[in-house]
Amino acid sequence: MAQADIEKQAPTSSWRVTKVTAEGAINSPDVLAREEPLEIRVNGQSIAVTMRTPGHDEELAAGFLWTERLIARPESLISIGHCPGKTEEERENIVLAYVDGASGALEEGWQRNFPASSSCGICGKASIEAVRQAAEPIQSDIRVASNILHGLPKTLRQAQDTFDRTGGLHAAGLFDSEGDLILLREDVGRHNAVDKMVGAALFRKMLPLEDSLVLVSGRAGFEIVQKCLLAGVPIVAAVGAPSSLAVELAAESGMTLVGFLRENSMNVYTGAERVLA
Repeated sequence: MAQADIEKQAPTSSWRVTKVTAEGAINSPDVLAREEPLEIRVNGQSIAVTMRTPGHDEELAAGFLWTERLIARPESLISIGHCPGKTEEERENIVLAYVDGASGALEEGWQRNFPASSSCGICGKASIEAVRQAAEPIQSDIRVASNILHGLPKTLRQAQDTFDRTGGLHAAGLFDSEGDLILLREDVGRHNAVDKMVGAALFRKMLPLEDSLVLVSGRAGFEIVQKCLLAGVPIVAAVGAPSSLAVELAAESGMTLVGFLRENSMNVYTGAERVLA
């Protein structure tokens, strides 16, 4: 297969820290993952501010629009890019999207009431009812051998170059049924990493992702499952735990949800028929 699309150079910054060990305290440099706000505007209307790691911002915004159902067809996205603002902050931290008659959700009052943190994309939404969006149940014949699933965390971890330097980034990896890594995106926000991955797939005309599976480096919360569902992903795996609402949504949607994925064990919460012993 072609070389995987891996984001290896997420922006970082340096900071001098006091490192305290049993031998004493010394001053030394440390590498930090950058976290900055990104404002997303649609047809001139500001719809969200999310805290993210700069890089692949257009993918993040496009994935966000798709997984929040502000667009339902790839061709609805007319253009997307950074704001040609007067200041460097505007140019780097505002993305403008123009869509073709897409904002039915906006017309129905979709909004985020305040900036979302990097750890939670869902908390700023106007209501929980806006979260449970209508999505077609998963229809996929994909099957994956358990030994392939067991090998995914190692593959994902080896591709996380920036995590090695900072220890502060989540990752979302898109794999095929043979365990080959197709796309990887990193971000301080786990939901942003998924949006970047979905946005990359959208730009490559890969949606829906009905023959693929996704592994996230943290836990599988409701919003992670929701975003993957809206991208058509039939199998979602996490190295951490799922939430109860995530399991319920996966079960309702015909999705296979795997948690606590390790080299020799896993918990299959829903859709166990897709995991071959």
